[in-house]
Amino acid sequence: MSTRLRTAAPATAAPDAPAPATARPHAAPRHAVAPDTAPLETALWEAAFAGDEYTATGLVRQALDEGHDPESMLLDVIARVQVKVGEEWAANRMSIAQEHAATAINERAVAALSLHPAARTVPDRGRITVACVDGEWHALPARLLSEVLRLRGWHVDYLGAQVPVPHLIGHLHRTGPQLVALSGSIATRLPAAHATITACQAAGVPVVAGGAAFGAGGRYARLLGADAWAADARSAADRIQSSPPARPDSGHQPLDDLPHLDDQEYTMVTRTRTTLVRSVMRGLDEAFPAVRQYDDLQRERTAEDLAHIVDFLATALYLDDPELFTDFIAWTASILTARGVPVHSLPPALHILAAELKDFPRAQRTLHLGTDRLGAASPVPFAPARNHP
Repeated sequence: MSTRLRTAAPATAAPDAPAPATARPHAAPRHAVAPDTAPLETALWEAAFAGDEYTATGLVRQALDEGHDPESMLLDVIARVQVKVGEEWAANRMSIAQEHAATAINERAVAALSLHPAARTVPDRGRITVACVDGEWHALPARLLSEVLRLRGWHVDYLGAQVPVPHLIGHLHRTGPQLVALSGSIATRLPAAHATITACQAAGVPVVAGGAAFGAGGRYARLLGADAWAADARSAADRIQSSPPARPDSGHQPLDDLPHLDDQEYTMVTRTRTTLVRSVMRGLDEAFPAVRQYDDLQRERTAEDLAHIVDFLATALYLDDPELFTDFIAWTASILTARGVPVHSLPPALHILAAELKDFPRAQRTLHLGTDRLGAASPVPFAPARNHP
């Protein structure tokens, strides 16, 4: 249920290559022109919503021709439009297809900006690798950071979405960057993010983590041992520029961060994911006669939702943070409500899952807290979770 968008990095000059004649030094004043960006944001949103790529890219080129700052265009216009895309999808005012199309248009808008003469700079600060966590398809945040770093004079290797750890480490050994900027939007990929952080540090390269997956205030980035965290592309670029993290010690191990994993609850829930989903489906068949009347597509969608519940439970166990799970359950209720889908089957599903995991105390506690959250609070507003574009 992710956006599953792939993006490719534009060609970048080597750090020691002569700059094009039209390139500007990274020290050139930023925000030379600072007009109100709201009209541009509105116009780009309308083009993205309509699926009008030519209007969208034309708006970006014209704004840069008129002197708008490229970094502001990236972060105060394109990024804000993408946030609205996610909000409109969550509110059921955009279909998944429309959301994918709008995201692709925003990607094209970023590409148009990167090729404009106003965005050409001299890459003389050093080298940075920007990548998404393995299994993470939401590449636009990483792409935005890459372009901001390029504007500020860094040589950037943008590796795009879903980068497997062995391939990332091989790249680090070949290129020797100063740091890795690691992006993650889907919380269920945090175990993979942990493995990535540890592997990069073992290779002697520090990691700056960013993205919604790492939690409010970056609490999961700290828990998983990242060398630094940033809330957004602008603050990430500021942090990297002002005080880049030092090279880490190589002896760090994942269990050093999360000693509770010794109880094996995360491992067992992950290994039995398919069995758990099937057991809950059988239990719902017995508890709700209406479920027996579902057609194949409805049963498939229900199984997908249950699989997401198990995935978030497993991630909460990995982090030893029940709040991650309870927030997801409340958010799921809000998404179902926006689509006119009854949420009355959620508490029984959690009860059935708890019965299947009766020998796992942390899982039991987390599931009971999820049930309490459904009864004690109204659905929460849209928050980054399983489908945030």
